[in-house]
Amino acid sequence: MRIILALLIVFALLGAETEFAKPEPSIDNPRKIVFPITKGDDESINHVLSSANNVLKFYGPEKVMIAIICYSKGIRTLLKREKKIAARVRSLMTYDVEFIACGNTMRTKHIKKEDLIDGVEIVTAGIVELVERNLKGWIYIRP
Repeated sequence: MRIILALLIVFALLGAETEFAKPEPSIDNPRKIVFPITKGDDESINHVLSSANNVLKFYGPEKVMIAIICYSKGIRTLLKREKKIAARVRSLMTYDVEFIACGNTMRTKHIKKEDLIDGVEIVTAGIVELVERNLKGWIYIRP
C-alpha cells in the first residue's frame, strides 16, 4: 500500500506545473533577479552561474532580468585570467545578464578595471547595490 501511495505522489509531482504569480512575466514586466557571488571556489561560483542559466532557460531571456553582483572572494568570477569561468560569464552576458564588481573589493584586493572581463560594471559597494536593487523590486536569490 505504501508503494502505491508513493508512486501516486511521484506521478502527481511529475505533472505539476509552476503557477506564475500575477502579473505573469512578460517582455513588458520581466522578473528581476539578483544573485550575489561572495565565495571564490569553483563550486560556489559555478553553482550561481548554473542557477542563473536555469532561470534564463525557464523564463526565457526576454522575460527575465538577471544581475550577478560579485564581491569579497567572489570577485574572482570576473577576472579575465580565470579562463573557464570567464567563458561562462561571457556566455551569460550574451543574454544580457549583468555582471557587477564591487569597487571596494577591487581596491582591497588591488584589482584594476583592465583585470576584469570586458562589459563588467563597477559599483562602489556590492552589498549596497544588492540593497538598492532589492528596494527597487529585484528578487534576491542566494543559491
